Amino acid sequence: MAKTVSDFLVERLSAWGVRRIYGYPGDGINGVIGALGRADGKIQFIQPRHEEAASFMACGHAKFTGEIGVCLGTSGPGAIHLLTGLYDARADHQPVVAICGQKPRGALGSDFQQEVDLVSLFRDVAHEYVEMVTVPTQLRHVVDRAFRIALSRRVPTCIILPSDVQELAGKEPPHEHGTVHSGLGYSAPIVVPAAEDLVRAAEVLNSGKRVAMLVGAGAIQAGDEVLRVADRLGAGIAKALLGKPVLPDTIPYVTGGIGMLGTRPSYEMMRDCDTLLMVGSGFPYVEFLPEEGSARGVQIDIDARMLSLRYPMEVSLVGDAATTLRALLPLLQPKDDDRWRRTIERNMSEWWETLEKRAMQDGEPINPQRVFWELSPRLPDNVLMACDTGTSVHWYSRDLRMRKGMRGAHSGGLASMGAAVPYAVAAKFAYPDRPTMAFVGDGAMQMNGLNELITVAKYWQQWADPRFVVFVLNNRDLNMVTWEQRVLEGDPKFPTSQDLPDFSYAGYAHLLDFDGFVIDEPGKIVPTLESALASRRPAVVEILADPNIPPLPPHTTAKQAKDYLLALMKGDPDMMKVIRASAKQLFAS
Repeated sequence: MAKTVSDFLVERLSAWGVRRIYGYPGDGINGVIGALGRADGKIQFIQPRHEEAASFMACGHAKFTGEIGVCLGTSGPGAIHLLTGLYDARADHQPVVAICGQKPRGALGSDFQQEVDLVSLFRDVAHEYVEMVTVPTQLRHVVDRAFRIALSRRVPTCIILPSDVQELAGKEPPHEHGTVHSGLGYSAPIVVPAAEDLVRAAEVLNSGKRVAMLVGAGAIQAGDEVLRVADRLGAGIAKALLGKPVLPDTIPYVTGGIGMLGTRPSYEMMRDCDTLLMVGSGFPYVEFLPEEGSARGVQIDIDARMLSLRYPMEVSLVGDAATTLRALLPLLQPKDDDRWRRTIERNMSEWWETLEKRAMQDGEPINPQRVFWELSPRLPDNVLMACDTGTSVHWYSRDLRMRKGMRGAHSGGLASMGAAVPYAVAAKFAYPDRPTMAFVGDGAMQMNGLNELITVAKYWQQWADPRFVVFVLNNRDLNMVTWEQRVLEGDPKFPTSQDLPDFSYAGYAHLLDFDGFVIDEPGKIVPTLESALASRRPAVVEILADPNIPPLPPHTTAKQAKDYLLALMKGDPDMMKVIRASAKQLFAS
């Protein structure tokens, strides 16, 4: 049988190192599906329950491995469903390639069934590169450019394949005018700032008496260098949410998260510092950074578009985080006065005590902080964790102490619900011998987490380590939005919008032949966690969480306090429960 364009595509993907594609079939992509079936297992095809989950899995693969993620969908609605995960990849600077089917070339422009102008549709999310293959000789350079651009720019790209093109005989481009002969491969350059810029940056940092560092996902491979620079400068280190895995939370001068999900020591450090060093972070909330003019700034980022964007930096360095910090270190002078560092360490020690007090307050029936607090010391050393958007990310950010060797992922820039279980599935396929966890609210679980547990049921027996634990905060409320309505808008909870139908997540786990656990009283927390972590099959831990325990910000503004009180006074249906729970948390602080 002659090789088709689809066969050539699969061979080219394999040559680029692709070993796994997340996708859903359909008649618009059948040629590629057939080629994958003929490829003798060169590329594993993972079938989730929905194309959105496929694109989240591709993004999760990129986040956990640093490699390119690949997703696939059919024409029309299948391609449309890929968009959310691709926007997630774009927002968090992850390399993902989407392969989309399309109607036959002869039908385009005729309002054919499922016909969508995919080039225009993907032009925003994949604006660095989106191309439709219209002749066989075009395929090679379209694939090569899509991969090279995705890797070099850390963006999503898109390849569109009309169904009739997929079935044509594959051809290499001839050696003649008007053809393109592209090649494989990409090696990331080592980017280091100019020597004079490093000197200028060192002068700023050396002059500071109270240096604060903020690290993000761009510093994931630079943890040791961050520590050496921080020790030289006597600095404290805050972590943006996507930078949580950069450093262990057990280091005394690591102040943890920043922003609404952050810690009080991070807030105070940014408020009181006279110098800010930001490394690999696009943290967006300026109210949690130093007030403009109060601190001198140095920023390191591989992407010049992100420099001096959140805070007006005095020196902006384009460079790889680890390499740039190593080049900067010999130019930095040790600080003689350690009072700043000691203040930070004292604040963090007090903060951990505060978190423990908050976690140990009673809930109705369960204080979710307590579950995360008790889980933290019991986490396996090499665990892979994915956290969804919602109040679950507050407790993940604050109460779980990362240790060296752990990895975590979250939909940061897009903050999309429904990403955590697909992320965790991708993590498990990439590292089948490592325990994996997902932390999900009941809203996100009902949105698509339940469906993707079916995907887990389909594949889990292929994994060397079967531990795959999903923690579900069941509070029958879209809790994050409820609190945002109260604190940011001054509106009471709107039950019609916020209340969720109750559901037995543990019971659903049993239907899938998983282990299912329910935590409905404090005495069950520790034994249930230990049982779930020892499971030899996937497990769901359903936590009957109190929706009225406030995710307190590290600093409450007068406006937030006013809006919160106004919301309660306007007749919030849970007013008395909210007041009691808030009082307990504030007293524990």
